Amino acid sequence: MPLRMQPRPWMTASETTAVFNTLAAGGAQVRFVGGCVRDALAERPVNDLDIATDAEPMQVIALMQAAGFKTIPLGLEHGTVMVVVGVESFEITTLRQDIETDGRHAKVEFTDDWEADAARRDLTFNALSLDIDGNIYDSFNGVEDLKVGRVRFVGDATTRIREDFLRLLRYYRFFAYFGRLPADLDARTACRALAPGLAQLSGERVRAELFKLLVALDPVPTLDMMREDGVLRWIIQSDGNIERLARLVAVEIKDHTSDLIRRLFALLSAESGELRRIARHLRLSNSELDALLRLADGAGQLHAHMGSGELRGHIYRLGPAAVRDLALVAWADDDANEAGWRAALSVINDWTPVAMPVSGADVLRIGVESGASVGVFLHEVEDWWILGDFKADRESCLAELARIVSSDDGQVSND
Repeated sequence: MPLRMQPRPWMTASETTAVFNTLAAGGAQVRFVGGCVRDALAERPVNDLDIATDAEPMQVIALMQAAGFKTIPLGLEHGTVMVVVGVESFEITTLRQDIETDGRHAKVEFTDDWEADAARRDLTFNALSLDIDGNIYDSFNGVEDLKVGRVRFVGDATTRIREDFLRLLRYYRFFAYFGRLPADLDARTACRALAPGLAQLSGERVRAELFKLLVALDPVPTLDMMREDGVLRWIIQSDGNIERLARLVAVEIKDHTSDLIRRLFALLSAESGELRRIARHLRLSNSELDALLRLADGAGQLHAHMGSGELRGHIYRLGPAAVRDLALVAWADDDANEAGWRAALSVINDWTPVAMPVSGADVLRIGVESGASVGVFLHEVEDWWILGDFKADRESCLAELARIVSSDDGQVSND
């Protein structure tokens, strides 16, 4: 009995049916493929609609333009055309089969064989396709694999990985979202043996897969498997601190939050110099590296029983988002003091930004000559104001400023 899916809103939307009807009217076969089919079956949100057809790219362009739709060639050599219908866009790719691979790129030729196109995909549940009437085409038992949490390569695992070593990382990434232990033995055996091939991949491609894995609900079991398989070391150049990450994930679940950089920091557990080296290896952006370094520099500044005033001082200097990250990482390292960390997070959540009551102009106004000393005096007043938990008003701050300046010999003019 053929497998079927009840039509979903994204299948019956007017923009979607316009694309399917236009291609069908031109004599082409057309189906949804890949992630949208998999995610719909797994009852997960469907974000991107990938469409495949036996029509070649130039035919797709001609049919769509004749219907009045905008087309954007994304890679005609690989058969992909973007079509814009109203406010929606669709990537439409011609059925393909690989004729040459080198572990990073594939040379393809177009085909009208749906089975051949499915056979070139990585995992069984990524090889599914679906027509607009809800008929599911499953050449490699992907529906059953998805149902039972079995993450399995299409055909021979070693062959699939040698075609593109990124598939090795994709295996673990998809396991974090869809897999259940015990993992497929053939897949893990192939991943262990071929892990050195990851050295062929660019840092950007590795980074993208690692980040997608880290934002899974709980990436820890998969990362632990990667460490056992000797794969994690090829990605972050160490075995990582998975135990610390596990504690952080548990804390995040209690706090109902999740953050990629915070998790990466916990996993790496490295000093600033080592973080810079790993950042270069993974091609992290400057902002991503800066966020990691802020966590490294702030490590150890917070403790579960610090006073609210002291904590507010950190929030004022670093910002509530950075202090929240530091607090959650510190909680992960000190999970015996949950009540104290919950109280600290409450202070962070209740923070209202405050402005320093005096400025450099006030320092100049009482006779200090323009120069570096202005900033020195201002910082002294600010430290005093912060130490008093921001309670001093402008008048009190001005009085403290005058006291500080007058007690510093030679800094006040005689005018």
